[in-house]
Amino acid sequence: MAGRRWRRASAAGRSPPRVLQAGKSPAGGWPVTLHRRTLLASGFALAGAALAAPRGARAQPAWPTRPVRLVVPFPAGSTPDILARALTPHYAQVFGQPFVVENRAGAGGNIGTDAVAKATDGHTIGLTINGPLATAPALYPHLPYDPAKDLAPISLLARAGQVLVVKPDLPARDLAGFVAHAKANPGKLTYGSVGAGSGGHLAMEDLKARTGIALEHAPYRGFPQAVLDLVAGRIDAMILTVAGILPQVREGQVRALAVTAEARLPQLPEVPTLVEAGLPGAVSYAWNALVAPAAMPADVIARLARETRAALETPEARQATGTAGFEIVASGPEALAAWVAEETARWGGMIARLGIKAD
Repeated sequence: MAGRRWRRASAAGRSPPRVLQAGKSPAGGWPVTLHRRTLLASGFALAGAALAAPRGARAQPAWPTRPVRLVVPFPAGSTPDILARALTPHYAQVFGQPFVVENRAGAGGNIGTDAVAKATDGHTIGLTINGPLATAPALYPHLPYDPAKDLAPISLLARAGQVLVVKPDLPARDLAGFVAHAKANPGKLTYGSVGAGSGGHLAMEDLKARTGIALEHAPYRGFPQAVLDLVAGRIDAMILTVAGILPQVREGQVRALAVTAEARLPQLPEVPTLVEAGLPGAVSYAWNALVAPAAMPADVIARLARETRAALETPEARQATGTAGFEIVASGPEALAAWVAEETARWGGMIARLGIKAD
């Protein structure tokens, strides 16, 4: 039932997510140009399909009736955790119950996301990232939950463009120079990422496919060691979120060549986008989203979506996202459904073609 409702939402009102800028009304956002059959094939079980309850439907009891658990599938201090804690004061105020953040880290966010999918108390939601929603089904053949059936969308929250950086002594000052150097040294350059199927890994594989260069992949267990090795020259390049590398760029320890966002990043206004550098369509983001178990009532989903938009406009949310290099994006369930469908088709397809498996 939930899957059918979600698919109808995905195929119906595809209003694009809107980027919220400080002091301005919501404007802009991601264009969503999916065909109906693409959305239906994705099957992402977005329960927001039935946001408008039929006339004559039995009135639902007030929600929430007790504290709400907000599961974050990453450790305390992570970007999703910081954003969750910035949203909960607004939720508590308008819903009249505490919203308690619970960190359930592990398996790239899959453990906590699974906890949300399997929750049956009617008072659990989750703040997760692109991996558990869009790429995990292709990376993990035995994933314990199915985003297409077990999760309901509430809202897209924030996105972050990534940046292509190289070691300081690499003879490349721009993307064209990097591509030329890589082609002159096929298979000799190495790039780092935080693991197979991570955002940086997939973005670099996308760059390789678009430019025809050959690079060797060096997966790491986390950003710190990868960045240390890049600064030391033990690897040649990386693609990662701007917050993870901005200090090193500003100090000249690494060189930024291009960003993956649609527009230049405010933190690096002098660095062109990949599109500006001659690669149409080379756009990618890290992103966060709010989800619920598929059985969450549609009226509750609608209320959460409305209040999430309001919460994202608070100074606390703006500070949390800005510090992490993210920009706020407000969307309803239908737009999130369309976005996840597009991301799943794009990156899941790449994972399948390249035979990528989780570390």
